[in-house]
Amino acid sequence: MGLFTKDIKTMDDLFVHQLQDIYYAEKQLVKAIPKMADKATDATLKQGFMTHLAETKVHVQRLEQVFEMHGAAVKAVDCPAIDGIIEEAEEVAGEVDDKSVLDAALINAAQAVEHYEITRYGSLVAWAKQLGRNDCAAVLQKTLDEEKATDKKLTTLAESKINLRAAG
Repeated sequence: MGLFTKDIKTMDDLFVHQLQDIYYAEKQLVKAIPKMADKATDATLKQGFMTHLAETKVHVQRLEQVFEMHGAAVKAVDCPAIDGIIEEAEEVAGEVDDKSVLDAALINAAQAVEHYEITRYGSLVAWAKQLGRNDCAAVLQKTLDEEKATDKKLTTLAESKINLRAAG
């Protein structure tokens, strides 16, 4: 089911479809983050990936909670966007020999993921409120806040040392 198919007729349909999309994305990230952590050479970056892996597992659980609260089946739909972001990250990481540059590339890839998630969760929070589901919005907002915090941590790490080391 593509985003603009006739299967999506109402805001509720759109909300559930985007839940399914981000659910798929989070489950793919549970598989991808350990690979990124393994490739990272900076200890702080490696630990950051592992911390976010634990958060991502909680994000999956929260999404399952929102599906149940909303009375929708817990289901994932393929998300070509996240598949592309992960594939690109793997390709770039495979092409970088300099470990300092590799860490910068990994942060860039992680931020592409975070920005995608921030977009999705931001819309889901707004749509949940529009649908009168402030309970669902509150659960989704927790994850949105964590995704934004992770993005800020990645920016700080990149700007404070990783990019400097890569450029040197």
